Amino acid sequence: MSERETGQWRSLDELDAAESNAAGPQLARESLQPAQLELGEIARRDLLRLMGASLALAGASSCTRQPDEKIYPYAKQPEALIPGVPIHFATAMPWPGGALGLLVESHMGRPTKIEGNPDHPASLGATDVFAQASVLELYDPDRSQVVRERGAISTWSAFLTALVAALEPQKAKQGAGLRILTETVTSPTLAQQLRNLLKQFPQARWHQWEPVNRDEARAGALLAFGQDVVAQHRLERAEVVLSLDADFLSGPNGVLAMRQFAQARRGRKATQAVNRLYCAESSVSITGAKADHRLAVEPAVVAALASAIANALGIASQGRPLAALHQSWAAAVAKDLGEHRGKSLVIAGAEQPAEVHALAHAMNSALGNAGKTVDYTEPVDCDPVDQYESLRRLVEDLAAGNVDLLVVLGGNPLYSAPADGGLREAFEKVELRVHLSLHEDETSQQCHWHLPAAHFLESWSDARARDGRVSIVQPLIAPLYGGRTAHEVVAALGGNLAPKPYDIVRAHWQSRGEDDDFEGYWRRALHDGLLAGRAFTPRSVALTGAPPSTAQFVPDAAQITALFRTDPSLFDGRFANNAWLQECARPLTKITWDNAALIAPATARALGLASEDEVELKLAGESVKATVWVTPGHAENCVTLPLGYGRAHAGSVGSRVGFDAFALRRVKQRWSAIGLEIAKTGRKHVLATTQKHHDMERRELVRVRAIDQLEGDEGHGEEVGLEGANSIYPPIASSSPIHASWGMVIDLNACVGCNACVLACQSENNIPIVGPEEVARGREMHWIRIDRYYEGPVDDSGFGPHMLFQPVTCMHCENAPCEVVCPVGATTHSPEGLNEMTYNRCIGTKYCSNNCPYKVRRFNFFLYSDFETESLKLQRNPDVSVRSRGVMEKCTYCVQRINEARIAAEREDRPMRDGEIVTACQQVCPAQAITFGNIEDKDSAIAKLREEPHHYGLLTELNTRPRTTYLARVANENAELG
Repeated sequence: MSERETGQWRSLDELDAAESNAAGPQLARESLQPAQLELGEIARRDLLRLMGASLALAGASSCTRQPDEKIYPYAKQPEALIPGVPIHFATAMPWPGGALGLLVESHMGRPTKIEGNPDHPASLGATDVFAQASVLELYDPDRSQVVRERGAISTWSAFLTALVAALEPQKAKQGAGLRILTETVTSPTLAQQLRNLLKQFPQARWHQWEPVNRDEARAGALLAFGQDVVAQHRLERAEVVLSLDADFLSGPNGVLAMRQFAQARRGRKATQAVNRLYCAESSVSITGAKADHRLAVEPAVVAALASAIANALGIASQGRPLAALHQSWAAAVAKDLGEHRGKSLVIAGAEQPAEVHALAHAMNSALGNAGKTVDYTEPVDCDPVDQYESLRRLVEDLAAGNVDLLVVLGGNPLYSAPADGGLREAFEKVELRVHLSLHEDETSQQCHWHLPAAHFLESWSDARARDGRVSIVQPLIAPLYGGRTAHEVVAALGGNLAPKPYDIVRAHWQSRGEDDDFEGYWRRALHDGLLAGRAFTPRSVALTGAPPSTAQFVPDAAQITALFRTDPSLFDGRFANNAWLQECARPLTKITWDNAALIAPATARALGLASEDEVELKLAGESVKATVWVTPGHAENCVTLPLGYGRAHAGSVGSRVGFDAFALRRVKQRWSAIGLEIAKTGRKHVLATTQKHHDMERRELVRVRAIDQLEGDEGHGEEVGLEGANSIYPPIASSSPIHASWGMVIDLNACVGCNACVLACQSENNIPIVGPEEVARGREMHWIRIDRYYEGPVDDSGFGPHMLFQPVTCMHCENAPCEVVCPVGATTHSPEGLNEMTYNRCIGTKYCSNNCPYKVRRFNFFLYSDFETESLKLQRNPDVSVRSRGVMEKCTYCVQRINEARIAAEREDRPMRDGEIVTACQQVCPAQAITFGNIEDKDSAIAKLREEPHHYGLLTELNTRPRTTYLARVANENAELG
């Protein structure tokens, strides 16, 4: 009798089958011999597996523990967590200009993806690059993880002991030696805590500082109306918009503006209204890129234009004389505005002086726009102040030795404060300095105590939206590293040494007593992401005094002006350690992982400069070394210096990247400074860019059509349709109720090139970063790229060229060139028209990429995905595989979302509904420029868009028959300006 017959021998396959439900690591097969296995050996194997599973689950639970307090999902969910079924929670991302409402996807306690809250007034279901990348910031391994005292690891309890000792003498002095420095506070609860603390210590002072603030806008409102109000623009109602160096389509408040602007520009026929945008600006911006008429001028000329247009509208304002070109432009703009009274809008940029803001208010008043295209409300900040003045008073107290205890809640003032403000020198005179922040940054290095801050996705708080409505910031995960909130630190200053942020926020709103059923009121707020009511009531305002003059803004024509602007990805430097944002190509320069001094072609020629030349920039006795980037459309005699780089202590990603423009910024020259000196060093510095070629080579890759050209049938028909043309893939007849032919249409008239779709795709599909060296080699991994082209002469710095954007993703061609060349069948055609990739079949020949005319396929030349860092594993979408090296990858139309909807339809025995599947890029888009759906469904939104006369396909002359197609950009130019 053999061993098999006696049951004493079991094959490895039988063992694996018998133990298929066990979890944990398997023993090496070599250790198991085809001989008798004792019960003890089998039990030991089981024990090891169970131990491995237990340890894995323990580790995962410790990292993904949900908050102790009750949190409420946005939609109705099952009572228990179901593996593989995500839950969404409403929360908000605090911003100085107002909170952005979010819906955050959570997998088994792990926040993995961020979307916009459709019920929130600031997001309306969309987000931006900063919100998309914030989930990576949560899991950043460089985040501060321990309390530190003078660099040594300490504890929260030790800090509280030191704090109590430091506060004891302040009780007798009523807090005369206590100062608190915060960023702009939009949290009603935190503001009330600070007010209560100042009652307890009446001699203490609360200061606020943000490097990007509304000081100029505030001063302009006071100059115009005698009161501090905020203009709430209603772009969807405006038919003519004038931007005075206002990049309103980007930045923290750009999400709502993009939605409104696109809504007013989405003309489909010549009879439909399409707004007209005029833009006068010094640097290049995405708002300027979307303008029908753009003027590239120095900052002083922007002010002079404001006066000239105001004069033409009957507002007496003195300004410097204008050149003939600028005079004709101003006259045409003023006439157009005057012909659209009550349907026009004038917007001044945050970088413009108070006089320009006041003139913008005066023009809107004269045009009858108040209450129609613009409303005025109270500011979103809970305690509006002149932040430069607030910082100046703090520095005076510090320098005079009047401060014993300084508590800095968030921000990085030692990096972002004006170089001539004296903060760095006065900082050292404080006996005890405390800093709460996400990272151990430049300010933390100079403080006695550093406290790790809790990320907004792991903390309780509240925040106002721009229109005044309040969101509850609801955590999705317990603090990964024991981080603390500003609420806890302020409570500790007031004597409450064991506070809970949840209790603090809840008690604040319960004390308001505005709802008899507070428990129901609270649950609704957590579910909806908004407290009921609380929106600002529009204020009635009236102009006071004479219109301001701009004649004092006269530049020296022989000098160069430095322009300080926030970076499109890093903003003011707070996101410097976020690798997704570092690698996200800037919309107009396409630079990654660096900043550069942007300069006009004519100015570069005059100075003998070329792109990637290293120069030394000198201003008011300070100097930095920077790299030049020649930028078409930039104003002459001006150099743009992007803020947010040159960080010394940002983390492993952001430290020592780029140059520090804050080092040249001055208190009285906040956004522009005359007298910049430029000297070549003789060296070159390679910038990692994703696109250096800007010419369409006489091919209409991005089509631009005038509004009166939309009545024809250009572009429509067999050129882009799937009917009537031969295909290498014959149509598949299907009786299935869920059969579909997927396609996508991108409206180039709505797209502003903001990169939100790029980051959303990266977050949804686990796309790795590759670093600056690989980007410089052309090996970026983004599945979506946004091409930028120039239309018109690039050397013309007067009007400048038209800047055009085109998102390019996999075209999912019906006649796909990539599929026929793959030797192993890794790229195939699905019955629903998807161009699919089988990763474990790909052997990396790259034939498909070579044969793709759109160049949308990405190859993992190296192991770009980080398989080692534990915290980064928690961020990844479990529905999408994480690719290793040697694999070709590309856009899949978010096939995981398609499959999820298909399963739901099959379960309910129904067809998939139009709009039921929303791709990641479509969902994030603030301008709603992307439409996805079944092109065979003639009633679907995408089928109707494909019938539009300005619908077209990219490179259709190659007979690829792409399923991703476009609507041409629509121009609404003023005939008087050509």
